[in-house]
Amino acid sequence: MGGRALRAAKSRGRSPRHPRIGFASLGCPKALVDSERILTTLRAEGYEISPSYEQADLVIVNTCGFIDAAIDESLETIQEALDHNGRVIVTGCLGARPERIRARHPRVLAVTGPHDYAAVLQAVHTHLPPRHDPFLDLVPPQGIRLTPRHYAYLKISEGCNNSCSFCIIPAMRGRLASRRIDQVLLEAERLVAAGVKELLVISQDTSAYGVDLRYAGATWHGVEYRTGLTDLARALGSLGAWVRLHYVYPYPHVDELIPLMAERRVLPYLDIPFQHGSPAVLKQMRRPAHAENTLERIRSWRRLCPDLTLRSTFIVGFPGETEAQFTELLQWLREAQLDRVGCFKYSPVEGAAANDLGGHVAPQIQSERHDRFMECAAEISAARLRRRVGRRLRVLVDAVDGDGAVARSEAEAPEIDGVVRIAAATGLKPGDWVDVEVVDADVYDLHARQIAPAA
Repeated sequence: MGGRALRAAKSRGRSPRHPRIGFASLGCPKALVDSERILTTLRAEGYEISPSYEQADLVIVNTCGFIDAAIDESLETIQEALDHNGRVIVTGCLGARPERIRARHPRVLAVTGPHDYAAVLQAVHTHLPPRHDPFLDLVPPQGIRLTPRHYAYLKISEGCNNSCSFCIIPAMRGRLASRRIDQVLLEAERLVAAGVKELLVISQDTSAYGVDLRYAGATWHGVEYRTGLTDLARALGSLGAWVRLHYVYPYPHVDELIPLMAERRVLPYLDIPFQHGSPAVLKQMRRPAHAENTLERIRSWRRLCPDLTLRSTFIVGFPGETEAQFTELLQWLREAQLDRVGCFKYSPVEGAAANDLGGHVAPQIQSERHDRFMECAAEISAARLRRRVGRRLRVLVDAVDGDGAVARSEAEAPEIDGVVRIAAATGLKPGDWVDVEVVDADVYDLHARQIAPAA
């Protein structure tokens, strides 16, 4: 068929080569899902995806614009694409501030905002019209993905209704817009059918899923579900894949998820952006649910589900943060005993309300607090990982090399957590399930031996 299609293209006076798109995707998993959707549509329209800037006819850069370091990285990536190709379309969060991009890079062809797929495609069509060939333009049912075949991000909503003082995401991505639950479940089902073994549920505020739709009902496989997080978790748990929940704010209804985790309907893993442990700082941050007694809730969660893994991110050096409040954060962390922790030094974001707060913390004090926080977090991580030595785990293999295999258990999310390192692994490939025994642990990773063939 390939030969016939090639001859047909020549007989029509057309080059068989389809236009090629280069792509750079920056920022969080939510932006990665946006990139996958854009690439899927472009591929369906007959565009090829180029492995390099030089081989592309045009480059799309999906930017991040959350903090200054991310903005700098985005602007540098745009420059790199211009240097190596010259024809660049910019989209993503930084695209919400086109003047910032054009001031630095006036040669870009077009600038569009976050998750504005139609505008991106229109810009591509304008500067690189598609060539459609029904013999060649084939897209798998799960679409084009930028993650390995065995896991995928599942975005359930766009935007956010919160007004955190350090964040401008609502201004960039708009208010909460949830996808109806049957639409999410259909996408998840297609991903699992295509070989995905782990679904990573993401949004800006996963706990708020369905609020804007008033938890509208929908039918999936003859069963009625409400568009809300608990019903979504219950339904996803029926697909036979790992289901991992990210960006879960500690609203009261999160308690309903813990029994599902204890039953392994979804993974016993919660990614909750606590951000701080001082009530006074949380109030200045305008964090939702900041008044909740989170320590007592964490204790109750672990009573119901002892294997629960908790990960979170924190900000140190927030405007007005005193040494006493930072000490309060360290004490909170020691009591919470979180398994996985990330920490950022506060960085002003253009347009954020926190910029107008007094008492900005000096950079050297921020760095000193960051180091102390991470030392405390490392001690907790090492101690909690040591408790897993001697345990048998089922893990999912991410990579294999000459030194063995790199895998993850229920307690590790890809890219952001530690890993399970399997020495002298045999017969393994990415995407395999394998049973291992943990033989050692360091600060962030487990070391294991293979005890059964791959499944």
